[in-house]
Amino acid sequence: MSIATNFLQAESASREYRLGETVIRAVDAVSLNVEKGEFVALLGSSGSGKSTLLSMMAGLDRPTSGAIRVQDRNLAELDADDLARYRRETVGMVFQSFNLLPRMTLEENVELPLRLAEVDRRDRASRVGEALERVGLGARTRHRPSELSGGEQQRGALARALVNRPAILFADEPTGNLDSVNGEQILLLLREIQASLGMTIIMVTHERPLAEKFANRIALLSDGRLVSDGAQS
Repeated sequence: MSIATNFLQAESASREYRLGETVIRAVDAVSLNVEKGEFVALLGSSGSGKSTLLSMMAGLDRPTSGAIRVQDRNLAELDADDLARYRRETVGMVFQSFNLLPRMTLEENVELPLRLAEVDRRDRASRVGEALERVGLGARTRHRPSELSGGEQQRGALARALVNRPAILFADEPTGNLDSVNGEQILLLLREIQASLGMTIIMVTHERPLAEKFANRIALLSDGRLVSDGAQS
């Protein structure tokens, strides 16, 4: 697997929010380099800034100061259309809440990003089938979310994140709504995807044992600051 040293970088990235006269610095001058094909866990307690940092890397939020660069593009300098294209073509997202649309079948939920990206209709079915097979849900395509277990819903959400074949998969507390068995299965899937596709994965979690077991590196945040960043043995 080829490694690019400047794949994704946070350069003294900060994000401030104002509440009246009070300024809250959710992310405080964080610098972090992520190489292509890495599985990085952003670890920290609630309020540590890890989800805000993830949102900036995913192009869902912009830094107040500093920069987020992906393949040498500064996301803060992209206009709204280019930023939307980055999210659509480069990024896959998985959240703690599965965010599957209840009136749609699993197949239709997974197809949705392809429709939004205006992928040719003739190509959609094979790509949806490939994504669902990858997460072990090839036999559940016609089921609606209410007919699926929590673990199956999260695997469906993962298939939806993969269907556009993103370069980076962002996962924000992907095991937060799952029991320990299903949580480990999701992280095993993520690691298999990393290994087989060479995909870069950045995951937010507050569960250190899972981060230590599955990630290549742990970046620990506290009060908006990066306090340690080390490779897993």
